[in-house]
Amino acid sequence: MPRVIGRRRRRPGHLTLNTDGRPHPRENALTIATLACGLVAFVTGFVVQAHMVASWVGAIGFWGGLYAQFVSSTSRQRALIIVGIVGSFVGAALGIAHGGFFPRGFTLRN
Repeated sequence: MPRVIGRRRRRPGHLTLNTDGRPHPRENALTIATLACGLVAFVTGFVVQAHMVASWVGAIGFWGGLYAQFVSSTSRQRALIIVGIVGSFVGAALGIAHGGFFPRGFTLRN
């Protein structure tokens, strides 16, 4: 009788981003990519010699995360995307503070 009246219970230990019961492969891929970029940017942001990686990956993760947030379908996706966006932003900020998007000594002048 509980399954007729209430919600269906999920199996314990079953991890999914599709809490609405429908598959969202593109949105899930964007979510995981944003989270990965955020992690890489955050970690490399603390390494001064990796400022280029932190800056570029952080910027890509930040802007990609904003798009992923726009097209996301479930609350779990949105929560993980926010974590990735924050990690990307912090990593990009640290990368810029340590030297920016280009190698030290690089100028755009001819």
